[in-house]
Amino acid sequence: MKFGIIGAGMIAKFHAKAIEAMEGGELHSVFGRRPEAVEALAAELGCKGYSDLDAFLADPELDIVTIATPSGAHLEPALAAAKAGKHVICEKPLEVTPERIDLMIAACEEAGVTLAGIFNRRFHPAMEAFKAAVDAGRFGRLTLCDAYVKWYRTQAYYDSGAWRGTWALDGGGALMNQSIHLIDQLLYLAGDVAAVSATMGCLAHENIEVEDTAVAILEFKNGARGVIEGSTACWSSTGHPAEVHLSGSHGSVFLADEAFRCWDFAEERPEDAEVRATLMQGSTAKGLGANDPKAINFTGHQRNFEDVVKAIAEGRPPQIDGVEARRAVALICAIYESAKNGGKRVEL
Repeated sequence: MKFGIIGAGMIAKFHAKAIEAMEGGELHSVFGRRPEAVEALAAELGCKGYSDLDAFLADPELDIVTIATPSGAHLEPALAAAKAGKHVICEKPLEVTPERIDLMIAACEEAGVTLAGIFNRRFHPAMEAFKAAVDAGRFGRLTLCDAYVKWYRTQAYYDSGAWRGTWALDGGGALMNQSIHLIDQLLYLAGDVAAVSATMGCLAHENIEVEDTAVAILEFKNGARGVIEGSTACWSSTGHPAEVHLSGSHGSVFLADEAFRCWDFAEERPEDAEVRATLMQGSTAKGLGANDPKAINFTGHQRNFEDVVKAIAEGRPPQIDGVEARRAVALICAIYESAKNGGKRVEL
């Protein structure tokens, strides 16, 4: 399938690398608002460049678009792409409120095209092993399910774009922009949340509207309890790995980025030896993207894109369709609602 990218910044280049490496897709075109920038990017990538969205979407060779604009600017290009009959893959968060996501879902359903979200941290061997253990019931009764993102972003990072750190276009701070990956993983593994109480603040940055630190206490629908800690104000020389922890009456697993810090079950199985031999965290592990948003690889995006292309060919929903991508945003918005109201318990 032929891909087009909406956006001409750092994330657009990241998408281009993933498309170049993937099976079942090739980069066909890019769209950006500034003609000079998009012409330079198109020349760099060896594809068509457009600064007119209608012309970009009217290209009959274009099959699928990826959206790499600021978070609060995903809705309009998604609606336009759907109207033009193009499949849509959109960066996280799909949009900054559940209501805006619902409009995207409805438009794509009406047009008969696929809508998919990007959660690249789902697509690696350790996550597959983690999910398989959950599905096999190896934890017994889940009791504590947590996510920890103790990352760091400089003031220059927030100052680098007028949209950064705004509610309208960033949709939030450390939770909506950075921690959303781990929140998605937590929901994917532990299930939906029934209620949340939270607090947040901006503790180490200036001139931004949103939080750089937040803590939420969770009550899951399955009865488990949990915590989300998300921050861009935790300095580290190497960057702290982002972690998802699940514990239950028969086992505990702690995932640190793409490797396990703990893999421990009451009942051993043959696959446990392979996990411990191949998927455990090394002693010198550094956080992926913890200090530098560019310091991540594109393999997860590549696999995410490949899943969408395969799903379209097979006539099924992709692993992360619009409804699935909505879950993390709905939880984050509930956390914000609680924090803005003095920690009031919010039911989802």
